[in-house]
Amino acid sequence: MLPPPCSTAGAMEFSNRSHNNFFMHHDYLSDFPEGNETNSTGAEPNSPGCFQLQIPQELFLSLGLISLVENILVIVAIVKNRNLHSPMYYFICCLAVSDMLVSVSNVVETIVMLLHDHGLLDVQPGMLRHLDNVIDVMICSSVVSSLSFLSTIAADRYITIFYALRYHSIMTTQRAVGIIVAVWLASLTSSIFFIIYHTDNAVIVCLVTFFCSSLVFNAVLYLHMFLLARIHSRSITVNFNNKRRPSTSTKGAITLTILLGVFIVCWGPFFLHLILILTCPTNPFCNCFFRNFNLFLILIICNSLIDPLIYAYRSQELRKTLRELLLCSWFFSV
Repeated sequence: MLPPPCSTAGAMEFSNRSHNNFFMHHDYLSDFPEGNETNSTGAEPNSPGCFQLQIPQELFLSLGLISLVENILVIVAIVKNRNLHSPMYYFICCLAVSDMLVSVSNVVETIVMLLHDHGLLDVQPGMLRHLDNVIDVMICSSVVSSLSFLSTIAADRYITIFYALRYHSIMTTQRAVGIIVAVWLASLTSSIFFIIYHTDNAVIVCLVTFFCSSLVFNAVLYLHMFLLARIHSRSITVNFNNKRRPSTSTKGAITLTILLGVFIVCWGPFFLHLILILTCPTNPFCNCFFRNFNLFLILIICNSLIDPLIYAYRSQELRKTLRELLLCSWFFSV
């Protein structure tokens, strides 16, 4: 049996994350150790010449906790500051929730693994399967919703630039809320189906196709936006013989380009992993690539950790609110 394609728990072979090999074409639940024997897995021994990076569970836990706190701060800041109550920031708030799903699933799983490894928790296969399914749905929902909201924000910026005078009539608060509800329902529903039919390669094909389609959609919108911005900038320079600061719409587009670039870098190896599962599951080179899935997991968690820093760096209003939240928390803790 193949582990679910979005799985952190399933993909990591809960018995020992450091020995995980994603999609090793066997039932990972059958490898769950008896008692405290946490180092035995059904994975093949390392092939000669294969480098496998060993990453301690404590690093997963630390990064997960930092990412969780960061994204909670972003969500609270957007809710608290009425100046940030606009469709774009609603979508960014949802993107932070998507990142938070990765953090929560990672923290919960790592804590359970550490407790089990130290003999403080006896995890039964039935409990493991239920935990697996919940975490799988969270991870799948995160990747689907992240791609969806990145595309939604790109479309929002596109409307801001090309239909500036009609923007507020096109992107109303009610419409933005409707889009958010639709995205979350679609993400949750598709994730449940992905987990139910995880043994079918069509699930991997769907995920990879959705990833590539989202990238193409965003690339087309960004290319059009930046071409227009460049033409507009040149016309301003010629007519007024001075330099203008980038408009809010253009700054928003640049911010989202950075977010998309970080997403591609951090999630790209995961999707390459899925592609290799379909194209060369038994190839020695591909098997070497599979053995470093822990590194891909770290990159995915880093995406959740980096995104809030991008929000804060690119938005002065959000940065100011975050600073106030941090000062208030420090004041009450003293």
